[in-house]
Amino acid sequence: MSKGVLVFARNNESIDYVKQARNLALRAREYLDLPTTLVTDVDINDPVFHKIIVEDEVYKYTTKGYNNGQAVTTLTFKNSHRSMCYDLSPYDETIVLDSDILICEDSFKDCFSSKKDLLLFRNAYDLGQTRDYSEFDKMTDTSVNFYWATCIFFRKTQENKIFFELIKHIEENYEHYRMLYNIKSQTFRNDFAFSIAVHILNGHQQGDFVGEMPGKLFFTTDKDIVLEYNNDSILFLLEQQNTSNMIPLRTKGITVHAMNKFSLEEVL
Repeated sequence: MSKGVLVFARNNESIDYVKQARNLALRAREYLDLPTTLVTDVDINDPVFHKIIVEDEVYKYTTKGYNNGQAVTTLTFKNSHRSMCYDLSPYDETIVLDSDILICEDSFKDCFSSKKDLLLFRNAYDLGQTRDYSEFDKMTDTSVNFYWATCIFFRKTQENKIFFELIKHIEENYEHYRMLYNIKSQTFRNDFAFSIAVHILNGHQQGDFVGEMPGKLFFTTDKDIVLEYNNDSILFLLEQQNTSNMIPLRTKGITVHAMNKFSLEEVL
């Protein structure tokens, strides 16, 4: 069975997501021994990618504030069509990763030995440790479990085809589902769409439709700064919540979801 990584990268006015995706592809080759397919709206030819799928059709763009530490810039946010993973992936078994995932070890390899055909992260761990990010536990205080669409593993099965078709339906009718699940933000989020789809296919209750991704998902927010990125070592400056203080933290051999796209680009 063919295996590989799928990454979506659509640049906006200030952030070069393709540059991030290129780093991801190099890391996937080094640590996971996997090829990477890029889905983008940029016409490029780069041999680091196994395959490049150019999709230049009009997407549902929106805007959001991108933090770079304490500074905030409002930019175009092109986050739609993660629901197309099943259709676009050239692999029988696919790991879908955000371009800002910094791979520093090989735990994702264990996806391929899982008995489950669909894996997501239910839990993630803030490197700041003392900060309150309970928003990543439930979609809202009165809603269902939060699942991260940041890292996904799936096999091309009929059940997973139904799963991704359901996500398309949720995306197309997001205003309805946003009201139904008491989501206050009007900005479409893939995490929410995936969480809703899991809840529906679990029979609107707790269930085991989806398995847990191997390893742990560590994250830093877009208020944190990436200072250095060398081999499997990363140096961060972490915001101390509700203060103006920043503290340094160095990781080694830990894969991290680094949300500050500006500082990440500076170290790539």
